[in-house]
Amino acid sequence: MVYLVVILIAYCLGSISFSVILGKKLAGVDVRSEGSKSAGTTNVLRIVGKQAAAITLICDILKGVVAVLIAVLFVKINTNINGSLLVQYAAVAVILGHTFPVFFGFKGGKGVATALGVILTMNWEIGLICLVFGLLLIILTRMVSVGSLGAAILFPVLVIFLPSHFIVAGSYYIVSAIIIAILVIYNHRANIQRLTAGTENKLSFKKK
Repeated sequence: MVYLVVILIAYCLGSISFSVILGKKLAGVDVRSEGSKSAGTTNVLRIVGKQAAAITLICDILKGVVAVLIAVLFVKINTNINGSLLVQYAAVAVILGHTFPVFFGFKGGKGVATALGVILTMNWEIGLICLVFGLLLIILTRMVSVGSLGAAILFPVLVIFLPSHFIVAGSYYIVSAIIIAILVIYNHRANIQRLTAGTENKLSFKKK
């Protein structure tokens, strides 16, 4: 029962699509029908603006952080459960909620920011490495998708070589790491097609 409760809480938390809410409130548009049609920070930046994008990014990251911390709280309350497993359930559930939000017709974002919040909270060392690696790829290529995909692929690799410092000690984190990486890669399938075709959108770091 504890596992189910945490999974439902994490999924519902992930289902709060701040990009859609802010897009409608600030610009009167559904970001899922404009631009890249993704309910994520990059599309909000293009459609609504920097302020809305910054708020979206922070809130999406916090969804991942809070979901993992809720699982940790349950672990402390009930020491008889498998803590690391519960944390991983919450981690995957909140990303699934972001990708398939029950409150917004199961059409959400790619889950990168929420995954970042999850990873940073589960293991801050691995999270920081993935963040820096992803940012470097974005700067070098000017493509957010490349940074996101690179960080997603790196995550399970790092879990293998840096298995310590998880917020709840335990095993099998590699399973959830692979699942999260697959989810992020799957959500970028359209980007991968554009990358292959050489038509992927690039960011501009110049002031307009």
